[in-house]
Amino acid sequence: MARPDKVAAVDEIAEKFRGSSASVVTEYRGLTMSQLTTLRRSLGEGASYRIAKNTLVKRAAENAGLDGLEELLVGPTAITFITGEPVDAAKALRDFAKANQALVIKGGFMDGRTLTVAEVNQLADLESREVLLSKLAGAMKGTMAKAAGLFAAPASQVARLAQALADKRAEEGGAAPAGADADATDATEAPASADASEAPASAES
Repeated sequence: MARPDKVAAVDEIAEKFRGSSASVVTEYRGLTMSQLTTLRRSLGEGASYRIAKNTLVKRAAENAGLDGLEELLVGPTAITFITGEPVDAAKALRDFAKANQALVIKGGFMDGRTLTVAEVNQLADLESREVLLSKLAGAMKGTMAKAAGLFAAPASQVARLAQALADKRAEEGGAAPAGADADATDATEAPASADASEAPASAES
């Protein structure tokens, strides 16, 4: 019959597997307690580093529905359960392993399948979510600025057209008094021609 403490440990590890976006299996043989503490701190709040017996991890993986981890569970095993950004945790593990050769990355699990050591390193080489979002925001900002310029150009053209029409109306409005003067000139000339026609009549009498 299984001991209650082992059952509890299996349940806890299985729950960590279920709640993780990714997990990385490592061998920690030769690391001091001080180094392990440094490693845990380097992982940040988005990941936890758990040392466990292989038999318990195997049962927990089975309970959580994870297949393919058995071949990684050889030698002293510790698992990084990642709940935050997988790229950041993978970078932290890779960098720590470079500085401390006693830490050996053996593989991992993400998106329903196991990861090889090469794939974990490839994950570490990716840009983090924050960097990608920053680049996306910069690209969107540039695109929006160009779009704003394109939208502003027709608007300024419409404004210039409206101003030209207004100027044209003003010119046409100023020509109206000139037409009125022409009518007045015609009116003054009419009596003159009438006097000319009457002059011969008075001469004949």
